[in-house]
Amino acid sequence: MDLLRSLPLGLYLEHPITWMHRLDPRVKMAWLMGFLLTPILANPGWRLGMVVLLIGLTLAARIPWRVWKQQMGWLLILGGLVFVLTAIAPDGLPDDPQPRRPSISLADLPPLTEEIQPGQSPAPDPAVSPLPPATAYRYVIVDTRLLNAFRLTLTRRSIDLGMRISTLIFTLIYSTTLFLLTTSPEEITAGLEDILSPLRRLGIPITEITLTLTLSLRFIPLVLEEVQNLVRSVWTRAINWKKLGLRQGAQVWLRVAERLLLNLLLRAEQIAGAIEVRGFTSPDRHRVPWHDLRLQPRDFFALFGLALLFGGRLLWG
Repeated sequence: MDLLRSLPLGLYLEHPITWMHRLDPRVKMAWLMGFLLTPILANPGWRLGMVVLLIGLTLAARIPWRVWKQQMGWLLILGGLVFVLTAIAPDGLPDDPQPRRPSISLADLPPLTEEIQPGQSPAPDPAVSPLPPATAYRYVIVDTRLLNAFRLTLTRRSIDLGMRISTLIFTLIYSTTLFLLTTSPEEITAGLEDILSPLRRLGIPITEITLTLTLSLRFIPLVLEEVQNLVRSVWTRAINWKKLGLRQGAQVWLRVAERLLLNLLLRAEQIAGAIEVRGFTSPDRHRVPWHDLRLQPRDFFALFGLALLFGGRLLWG
């Protein structure tokens, strides 16, 4: 088991360098916000289009198959399971109860102008418009019993709800993963600091916040590495869990969790010591220009595509 390969969360793909890597981080943040905001209150067709667009961007960027195959596969499986469970579950549409008695009495009805003979239908009222012809629309699409025990009912609302939830889960998770995969933590920090720079006038410590974000992104692989080492250390000891029982097994995992916390605190202390040794006093005095943020022609082309995305959301979403 290799968590650093099976769970590429927050990891940066250093090689190969694709065209998505060369985009300005501020432009990629704008696209990320587009993927996160446009599905809100959108129809299922638009949300399904977002899923197809994310897969198309991954293929167009020529990201190696080994990097995204497992994570995209798990997300597609998760979205499919959520769709199936939501579709077969009750749609939650409240029933419209009908009154047991009519709202008006027979004495309030107007008298008939002519007597209707037995076997004779009443003459149509010319003031009343005729009903439209019947269509093939059905609210309940599938209503059957499986093995005489389980009733399977699929309605239009349940399918619509399943499509919304499954596509939203895939879009939120995979768009963020794709952004972290093609953007280094230093670029994220530089882009956020440039975007949030007007807030310095309000006394908000933007540099400190972005520095904390950079350290947290750098700390994610260390956490995965510590978890992986501890799990391997438990497996190599060949513990017989059946003889331990539930109580002693829980004590073993509590000790492992305690050791994990101590190792993480030790790593954090080592990082803090390394920063102090390099003479770091404050972000304002010890500034390191990581990236020179300048918009290139490809960035303007990406912004034009983002404008088309928001325009399509207003027209068809």
